[in-house]
Amino acid sequence: MDVMGLLGRLFNKKIIAAITCLLLVISSNTVFFADDFSEDEPLKEIFIMEASTSTELKPPKIEAGAAIVMDMKSGRVLYEKNAHARKAIASTTKIMTAIVALERGNLEDKVKVSKRAANIGGSTINLKAGDEWTLKELLYGLMLRSGNDAAIAIAEHIGGSVEGFAVLMNEKARELGLKNTQFKTPHGLDTPGHYSTAYELAQLTRYALKNPVFSEIVGTQSISVAGRNFHSTNEMLGSYPGADGVKTGYTGQAGRCLVTSATRNNMRLISVVLNCSSRAVRANNSRTILDYAFNNYMPSKLLDESENIGKIPVLKGKAETVTVVPEKGIEMPITEEEKNNMKRNICLYYDKLKAPIPANMEVGYIEFAVNGNTLARVALKTKKSVESKSIIDYYRDVLGIWYKLMKLK
Repeated sequence: MDVMGLLGRLFNKKIIAAITCLLLVISSNTVFFADDFSEDEPLKEIFIMEASTSTELKPPKIEAGAAIVMDMKSGRVLYEKNAHARKAIASTTKIMTAIVALERGNLEDKVKVSKRAANIGGSTINLKAGDEWTLKELLYGLMLRSGNDAAIAIAEHIGGSVEGFAVLMNEKARELGLKNTQFKTPHGLDTPGHYSTAYELAQLTRYALKNPVFSEIVGTQSISVAGRNFHSTNEMLGSYPGADGVKTGYTGQAGRCLVTSATRNNMRLISVVLNCSSRAVRANNSRTILDYAFNNYMPSKLLDESENIGKIPVLKGKAETVTVVPEKGIEMPITEEEKNNMKRNICLYYDKLKAPIPANMEVGYIEFAVNGNTLARVALKTKKSVESKSIIDYYRDVLGIWYKLMKLK
């Protein structure tokens, strides 16, 4: 037997089979989406993510198209790269889907799965048309397994339709002041006009994490729901010290995306990386920028809300002065260098005030700056009201002066 001839015939058969399969796919009515197609499985690689202790002040260079690290409590940005550039955001979209559902729905609502939801491609939790799940169960499928079918089922239940739900998503974005964010779908599959920025995704996540149910769901690594075991697609959970959320994403346009929450050193930080080339890259990018922030910034109380900043003289009032206090306290992460070079500046709009004076009247501001750059500014207000003197008060003043003069004689 001619061995080379046999190998040639076998090789040609493989080529023919491959071409046949490709033609079947092309001729099929099924649409295949890239979003999270491999993210609904537990991560096969093992990421070694021991926390770095480097205190290198120079911001690290990473491979992400856009990125940010934001302090959860103060909103201070600790690291950024192209943070305000509009980008495709893939399934990180589902952060908004979840928070709109939580605020407008009931966790025990029964949600019936439509054909549209059951037929969606990409990452799914394999819902079937006619299935009934609670809203809470679907939210776990949405956020842990990145279920596009769960996203549509939730959208139709809360908004009446996918399109109606997108309106609610955009209303919430405007309410939160997100000016460079627009939603077209609840799942984030590549769609023209569907975008956000690393900065605004961090702002959205900062808002969402204040919801205890959302925070609990996105911090869950694995759970059994409706007889199914869901394992989070978030490779940071269980591998990065302190990681407690939030959401992965992947489409052809967006690349690999990851929003992470991590809590260490009495700080909760939010990181966003967009447009990464692989899961390993996005995980390592996230680790790198979070380590940079944790190692170089420490939470610091710059101002206590109960601190008396000073007093302003009052004319024609029942009190001679009014105490000035900050509108709120200031606590934020700062570096050791910032701590050593911090300047505290107080600006009062008035040398004196004329009664009557209301409580909580704005009278100036206090700011904290380093090398001329303002880190924080808070309004100053009057602590209490001061009433105007009445005729009786003036009469008492005269009597008081007369009494003192008599004592001097």
